[in-house]
This record gives sequence, structure tokens and C-alpha cells, in this order.
Amino acid sequence: QVQLVESGGGLVQAGGSLRLSCAASGGAFTTYNIAWFHQAPGKEREFVAATSRSGSYTYYADSVKARFTISRDNAKNTVYLQMNSLKPEDTAVYYCAAARGGWAVLKFRDRAEYDYWGQGTQVTVSS
Repeated sequence: QVQLVESGGGLVQAGGSLRLSCAASGGAFTTYNIAWFHQAPGKEREFVAATSRSGSYTYYADSVKARFTISRDNAKNTVYLQMNSLKPEDTAVYYCAAARGGWAVLKFRDRAEYDYWGQGTQVTVSS
């Protein structure tokens, strides 16, 4: 079992940047693939980005591929989401999630693959 806590959200103008953090505790962090999802008001929770256990592999939703970067620092038990060139459409609650297993067989876009979730951090992008 692992606990996840997101931080770093806030209010930013369009074109600005934020870095979100997902801090893990209570489990073996390096055994988990970590993903970011977001959920806008009135919409379903959607996949944003994922990284493998070692950080060697990453995958992004098309909508953020050129603007966001996911990374992890296993020594700090933390995963980051660097968000640049933010758009109002990025406004949402951002959640991190953890999934066990190998990257090659992980359906990383699927919410059902993730066993543990944080409580979320709000990102608001104004025009």
C-alpha cells in the first residue's frame, strides 16, 4: 500500500507554467508506475501522462504532449508534472495514481489499472 499526495496547483495565466508534485509514502515507490490524470468540472477523469517504475519510459495524452513533461525522482519518492504553455482548457483537478506491474503490459490510459490515488490538486488557468 502506498499513499499519494499532490501539491503545486494554483492559479496561473494562459501561457504560464506550473510544476505539480506527487509525493509517495508507505510503500515501495519504485515498484509503481505513476500516472497523472485530470478532471474538469462536469467531465470524466482523463489520462494526462504516465511514467514507468524506473522513469525510463513516458507516455502523454496528445493534448499535452508538446507542453507537459512527467519525471520522477525515486530518491525522493516523488513524481513531477511540469506544465508549460498552459491553456484555459487545462483547468482541472489533477490527480496522481500508482499501478503495480510491468510497463509493457500496463494499460496506462485506463483508470481501472491504478490501485492508489491521491486527493488531487486544483489547477486553474485564466485567459
